[in-house]
Amino acid sequence: MRLFECGTLVPGCEWHTRADEDAEVIRRSVEHMRQAHGETIIRETMVENIKARIRDENNVEA
Repeated sequence: MRLFECGTLVPGCEWHTRADEDAEVIRRSVEHMRQAHGETIIRETMVENIKARIRDENNVEA
């Protein structure tokens, strides 16, 4: 299971998502950025920043 925690990109945000595939994690994260953080334009750099922060859930420290 792959995990993205928004707080690693937007300090203070506690939203997170997990899915089997990175593509689904990215899709959900982009939607979250639009709805919660008012991002109207999702640049490639934003997607790259999300990708860089996706982790295997089993390797996340508790």
